[in-house]
Amino acid sequence: MAEEKKRILVVDDEESLCEILKFNLEVEGFDVDVAYSAEEALAKPLETYSLILLDVMMEGMNGFRMAQLMKKEPKTASVPIIFCTAKDGMDDKVAGLNLGADDYIAKPFSIREVVARARSVLRRTSQHATGEPESPKITEFEGLKLDLAEKVCTVDGNPADLTKKEFEILNMLILNRGRILSREEILHSVWPDDVIVLYRTVDVNITRLRKKIGRYGSHIETRLGYGYGFRS
Repeated sequence: MAEEKKRILVVDDEESLCEILKFNLEVEGFDVDVAYSAEEALAKPLETYSLILLDVMMEGMNGFRMAQLMKKEPKTASVPIIFCTAKDGMDDKVAGLNLGADDYIAKPFSIREVVARARSVLRRTSQHATGEPESPKITEFEGLKLDLAEKVCTVDGNPADLTKKEFEILNMLILNRGRILSREEILHSVWPDDVIVLYRTVDVNITRLRKKIGRYGSHIETRLGYGYGFRS
């Protein structure tokens, strides 16, 4: 018996963006509806959706208010929400996550990123529903720890101020410990396909990473002509 398609509702007052997301998500196998305002979305049976992709800055009711209303209603409180918005300040992200959102994507974003984040949230919520164990939310090597939920890196208990890309590269290196990753592999995993990035950008990020993670920087090895790895 075929698995039932996951239903996603895209809520955004940019009609062209709604249609782009709808088309691409349907190509990925999802069943997608759109709403061009929070008011229109609230008139739908929201409890029937597996995920809501919700803009924050809309005419009329904003996305934060819609999320508040959903979380107050028992039948919609558990519906996952990903905010997709141009409001990318830290205060806005914290506010969105405090409202119970499952993720927060800043515009402009790549379609690939939206699909990946949507799959991640759906996988996580499905595990909760079935009682399956969640994937580890901590990547660590000795005293070097990456909290994947909070997006925080600590070095022997002290916070390290990593950029988003540095965090993702370090996580990738640690998870692939003992393996040399090419610059191309790192670029494809960390940067969106629609962004042009030079190999030199990887080198610059690696150099900064080594400095920021203190004594663990020596564990990042360079294999000339091949790429980078993390050794124990």
